[in-house]
Amino acid sequence: MLSENRYREECAFALTKWIVQTVFIVLGLGLAVWPVGGNRIDASPGAYHFGFKKSVNGSLPSIDEEGFKPVLSKNGALFLGDTTKKELFLTFDNGYENGYTPRILDVLKQKNVPALFFVTGHFVKDQPELLKRMAADGHLIGNHSWSHPDMTQLSESQIASELAKVKEQVEGLTGQQSMTFLRPPRGIFNDHVLAVSKRHGYTSVFWSIAYKDWDVNAQRGGAYAFEQVTKQLHPGAILLLHSVSKDNAEALGNIIDEARRQGYEFKGLDGQTGLNPSPINEFLPTE
Repeated sequence: MLSENRYREECAFALTKWIVQTVFIVLGLGLAVWPVGGNRIDASPGAYHFGFKKSVNGSLPSIDEEGFKPVLSKNGALFLGDTTKKELFLTFDNGYENGYTPRILDVLKQKNVPALFFVTGHFVKDQPELLKRMAADGHLIGNHSWSHPDMTQLSESQIASELAKVKEQVEGLTGQQSMTFLRPPRGIFNDHVLAVSKRHGYTSVFWSIAYKDWDVNAQRGGAYAFEQVTKQLHPGAILLLHSVSKDNAEALGNIIDEARRQGYEFKGLDGQTGLNPSPINEFLPTE
């Protein structure tokens, strides 16, 4: 058996070893999350993934329980239009082309409906002719970042670079000199992202109608898309649709017709700021 003194010595050694190991682990974790040279903010304090309580039977959706409403309000971000009016704002995310954007543009032109297309660097490089058509048809082109990163992980200079690349390329292709709307990639944001974007002239635009439409391997048909969108219609809605969705391309015309049948008008978001905009640039319905 160990003597009492030897036992105490081994216990003390073990305790000392544990303390040293713990200190190194803590220091290692600290170094892992601390910004290196101020270029990255890996800790991402206060990061949010946008979500909302969906509208049911025309009721207004809510972000009251999500915890980020003050952050949106502080930075003039949008997720709703004027909820006192039966107006709708149609937006598309264009990360890449899957063959359906031309059909979407055809429907919008036929129905005389404005839209806001949020594009990434990949889409800009890959689809210059579609970008030109969007602008020629009178639609707005918004910024969805160059490389679709989690922007809560980026410094201000990195965010500025992501946004500037898209803006410059779109301007060069289309002549659109004003790009004032941003949709944070993947809906991930924090106060830092929204504040930096605002300083660089952008209004961040989220959404109040959406469904799982982005998975190209899980499309369920135009009727499903129609149901998912129209059951969420409410005054002041900002609709998020992904242009890679075959279902959306099939359903878009019927969605527009049904919304108008219910008394809604489609509006453009251009020039609007704050959580309660007074939308302008109305496109009148055609017969």
